[in-house]
Amino acid sequence: MYPYDIFLGLDLYQICIAVGFFLALYYLRLWGDTRKFPARLQNLCIAGAVVAVIVGAGSAIVMQGFYNHLAGGAFQISRSTGATFYGGLIGGALAFLAVYFIGGHYLLPKGLAGERFFEMSEIAAGSIAIAHAFGRFGCLFAGCCHGQVTDAWFGVYHVRLDAKVVPVQLYEAIFLLLLFGYLTFRLSKGKHANLAIYLSSYAVWRFFAEYLRADDRGQTVIPFLSPSQLTALLLFALGIGLVFLERFLRQKQTCVQEGSEHEP
Repeated sequence: MYPYDIFLGLDLYQICIAVGFFLALYYLRLWGDTRKFPARLQNLCIAGAVVAVIVGAGSAIVMQGFYNHLAGGAFQISRSTGATFYGGLIGGALAFLAVYFIGGHYLLPKGLAGERFFEMSEIAAGSIAIAHAFGRFGCLFAGCCHGQVTDAWFGVYHVRLDAKVVPVQLYEAIFLLLLFGYLTFRLSKGKHANLAIYLSSYAVWRFFAEYLRADDRGQTVIPFLSPSQLTALLLFALGIGLVFLERFLRQKQTCVQEGSEHEP
C-alpha cells in the first residue's frame, strides 16, 4: 500500500487507472486495425469507450452509495463515498451501447453496427480486462478493497489499519492479466464469445474472492450474500445468456446470407 502523491499531485491509484484506460484504448485501436474495422467504426468505439469511462465513474460512486444505504440506512454522495467496480461496469456498458448503436445508426452505413457488434465485443472484452487489471493494481496501492487481517508472510502492510492484510487486489490483478492473455489468444485464433467468458469467469472469481475481503461490503436481501456476490450471480447468468444469444444471432445471420446467395 502506498496512498501518497508521487507526481503532479497524482497517486499510484490514479496513475494505474490512467495507464489501464490508455492501454484499453490502444488495444481497441490495434485489434480494430487487425480486423479491418472502417475508420468511422473505430472512432465510434473509441468515443464510446471515453463516454463509458466518464459515465462509469459516476455510476460506480452511485452504486457504492446504494450499498452504503443498504448497510447503514443513509444514501449520501460525497468524497468519502467510494466506488464499486460493478457499478462502473454496468453504467459504463450501458453508456457504450448507447453511443455505439445510436451513433452507429446515424454515422455508419445501414446495418454495419449490428453486423460487427459481436466482433467488436470480442475485442472489448480484452480492453475491459486489461483496464480492470490495472485498476486493481491501483486499489492495492490505495488500500481500498483490502483483504482480511493476517500475520502470514504474504500479507501486505495496510497504513490505515496498521496491520498486514491479504492482498486480494493483487490476486485479482494477476487473475485479470491471465484472463486478458487468454482472451487475446482466443481473439488471435478467431474464437467467439470472449465477452461472455470475461463476464462469467470474473463473476466466479469475484464471488469466491469476496470471502477474503474485509472492507465493508454492505448487505443484501439475501443475508449470506454480499452485494458483490449477488451481482456476480447476475453477471454469470448474463455471461451464459450471451453465449446462447450470440450463437443464435450468428446462425440467423448465416442463414440470411446463404438465402441471399441462392436467390435467382
